[in-house]
Amino acid sequence: MNYLAHLHLGGSQPAQLLGSLYGDFVKGPLAGRWPADIEAAIRLHRRIDAFTDSHPLITQAKLRFPSERRRFAGILLDVFFDHCLARDWSLYAAEPLDAFTRHVYQVLVTEPQLPDRLALIAPRMAAQDWLGSYREFETLELVITGMSRRLSRPEALEGAMAELEALYRPLSDDFRQFYPLLQQFAGTQPIID
Repeated sequence: MNYLAHLHLGGSQPAQLLGSLYGDFVKGPLAGRWPADIEAAIRLHRRIDAFTDSHPLITQAKLRFPSERRRFAGILLDVFFDHCLARDWSLYAAEPLDAFTRHVYQVLVTEPQLPDRLALIAPRMAAQDWLGSYREFETLELVITGMSRRLSRPEALEGAMAELEALYRPLSDDFRQFYPLLQQFAGTQPIID
């Protein structure tokens, strides 16, 4: 799962939202590096990732990609599933997506101690409404281009957008089957460990 799904699944309190994002920016043992409620949200983020990575529906979805793309299938699914969540937001959340994203951006703006890389991208995330923009499939092309810049071989993601377009319907079906299971899993996890 990518940013939007983690934020949706992690809880609505500021510390939960922060920890849901920190999970992508904070590596290694926690042990008091952050307040307890933020660390609990980071651990939930990690459990959500582990559940997702080991689930048979995700394995099936990854196998839909050509064999030469499978190494990157997980990250492509992450961003595609955020598109599906944004596109179908009202099926999974009572609060409108625009209200949810405004709340997230406000929490980020008022937090003075964001992890380094998140501190760099948070202003752009809010100004460009990264989370809400996932509604539009075309946004994924910008996301994939950004991801390719961080790879040692940027050409490895060439053609990925066309593959997502070709796989749009079956991957959307995979999301519809998987996301309620993930919501259920996240809902059974302890808020504070």
